[in-house]
Amino acid sequence: MNKNASFPPVIILVKPQLGVNIGMAARAMLNCGLDQLRLVSPRDGWPNDQALAASAGAEQVIRDAKIFTNPGEACADLQKVYATTARPRDMTKRVVTPRQAATEIRACQNQNIKTGVLFGREAKGLNNDDIALSDTIINVPLNADYPSLNLAQAVFAVAYEWLMDEDDTAPSQLVMPKSTRPANKQELSGLFEHLERELDDCGFLRVQEKRPVMVRNLRNMLGRADLTEQEVRTLRGVIKGLCRGR
Repeated sequence: MNKNASFPPVIILVKPQLGVNIGMAARAMLNCGLDQLRLVSPRDGWPNDQALAASAGAEQVIRDAKIFTNPGEACADLQKVYATTARPRDMTKRVVTPRQAATEIRACQNQNIKTGVLFGREAKGLNNDDIALSDTIINVPLNADYPSLNLAQAVFAVAYEWLMDEDDTAPSQLVMPKSTRPANKQELSGLFEHLERELDDCGFLRVQEKRPVMVRNLRNMLGRADLTEQEVRTLRGVIKGLCRGR
């Protein structure tokens, strides 16, 4: 996540109905590092205890939420506004995915341009007047036969892509106990040779024309396992134990 982002996008919920849905949307926001929430005429009034309870730790997002009487007021200080909708509209607007929107929003942040994303009512979504306030429509690519998202899911879909657009999470790495280390090639060769001797003795590699390919496959398979020195010793102990039972 870009710690130097000047203007992360604000999330605007237009006439949300249930306090629980507002709370879950706030939780989705904070999961992704967003904390600026604006509410346009929440149906059940504000403040809302159900929203606070459903926020599950995102209480500050709820407490800092700003209330507006109409979408125009909520967007007044913003320079670029996105509107989310799954339905086609009879107007000329750019349509982007959440991923494309995230890249654009990051570019706006770098220019200190304030952005916001409009989300509509749970039952009907945004109306055309709401959409008209926006510069661009965000449409989440979903199953065409069932594109329905609840409010928190829609917020998360957009917020997550914003978070991932400039993710600085460290690449995955192998973590191992301090008591061991990655096996070296000599130790691996010793394991391979030990296994192959025992497989020769038990007759598994008896077909000589197939033996080179079988040995190569076994070595490749074990080589891909990124074995530690301790694991090599354990496997050699397993081989010895199995062979004692013959």
